[in-house]
Amino acid sequence: MNLKDIMTAKEAAERWGKAEITIRQACSGYKKAPPRFKEDEFRKSGATWLITRQGMERVFGKEINT
Repeated sequence: MNLKDIMTAKEAAERWGKAEITIRQACSGYKKAPPRFKEDEFRKSGATWLITRQGMERVFGKEINT
């Protein structure tokens, strides 16, 4: 894996055509649903969620903005 395969929630939302809140909720989960990413597909650094390309593709499919 290289740095091109890791992105912020904002960048992932733009690249996959999703709302940023959708990506953040997939990381943290919310009242009615657990997190959707596996432990090795995301992490929080300070206030920023970092997500792997592999995690995004598994949860949301192929990137639309290639």
